[in-house]
Amino acid sequence: MEHHVRDTVNSRYATSTTPAVGFDRSPAVAGHGFGPGPARTHKVLDSSGCYWTIGEPEGAVFELDRLLAADMHRAAEEIAAEYAHKDAIDDHELLVRTEVALRCVSPELMSQLVSFRLGGSRDGMLLIRGLPVDDPLPETPPTGAFQGSWRDLPVSTLAQLMVMSVLGGVIAYADEKEGRLVQDICPVPGAETRQENTGSCLLELHTEDGFHPNMPHFISLLALRPDHERRALTVAGGVRAVLPKLDVEHAETLRRPEFRIRLASSFVGTDRQVYSPTMPVLSGSVSDPDMCVDFHAMEALTERGEEALEALRGHMLGSLVGAVLERGDMVIVDNRKAVHGRTAFEPRYDGGDRWLRRCFTVADIRSSQSLLLPGSRVHRPLTEELLAA
Repeated sequence: MEHHVRDTVNSRYATSTTPAVGFDRSPAVAGHGFGPGPARTHKVLDSSGCYWTIGEPEGAVFELDRLLAADMHRAAEEIAAEYAHKDAIDDHELLVRTEVALRCVSPELMSQLVSFRLGGSRDGMLLIRGLPVDDPLPETPPTGAFQGSWRDLPVSTLAQLMVMSVLGGVIAYADEKEGRLVQDICPVPGAETRQENTGSCLLELHTEDGFHPNMPHFISLLALRPDHERRALTVAGGVRAVLPKLDVEHAETLRRPEFRIRLASSFVGTDRQVYSPTMPVLSGSVSDPDMCVDFHAMEALTERGEEALEALRGHMLGSLVGAVLERGDMVIVDNRKAVHGRTAFEPRYDGGDRWLRRCFTVADIRSSQSLLLPGSRVHRPLTEELLAA
């Protein structure tokens, strides 16, 4: 999320810029989807005194072998050559070609993605390892946005689009990241303590753009570079993992429209605070609800709501999964079923810092057609009228 410019020390749940990280080799916990043998758990302490307990997402990992990665690399190069005359990837023909490509390259990966799209997972996260990326890479963008053309990073760009197109229609938002369909996520000098993707402090758990009336349904983060010390864990927590732990009263409260989310600064600027209409945290099926929450920017409007939100966060912190994303790793989050965040790391601003690329999809792009810019996959700017719709 292009999140809020308030420093973490002013956050409702303040988090330290360099949290303590522990490592625990305890027996596997039943129901966590871990395979046989000892489970590995990371312990991260935030400045509010709460531990983030982060297990490994071993039950939802797909690893490409070298042959499959080479096939995807070749397919990306072929598409890049075919559409080299296109200045932007926000092009109908190019996106159709990209969507079809993976069906020809890897039925196995297709099957994994379709299964995740239709049924999800307990933790709301899928980790894909070994995707092809461009080599050599340029330096990590110091401003948080790569200034070159998509043709300068064709393999990474098109491989990510191939994967995400299976999950729905690729979409972007005019208000953030210049409406780019594939966006850069990297640290920016001076933004270290900000709760936004340019920061390097512990990033609080949140639904991506949860305040938006047409928020993305799936988000992906593809690693071009990890952080130097391999400390940045990308984490996710699914509603299915915590729902059985919630008290009935808390679950019922979270279904009431007694909450609101402050809009990100990228949507409204830094000189004012704008809030979403009131909303529930949980919605839909009682036994398998959707979840929309932001533990940094969401406010409860009642005392019972505040208590229920605190309870939800507590259970979520004990039910996280995550991983340090290495080169070619992609994490996909089911944005209607899971929150995500990131542990802290220390950038060096030497051109070799952590660099991820982000992409969104919605389940049915045609249902969003009237909200998109003409001939584009970019959602038109968010207005007060659209926010209230």
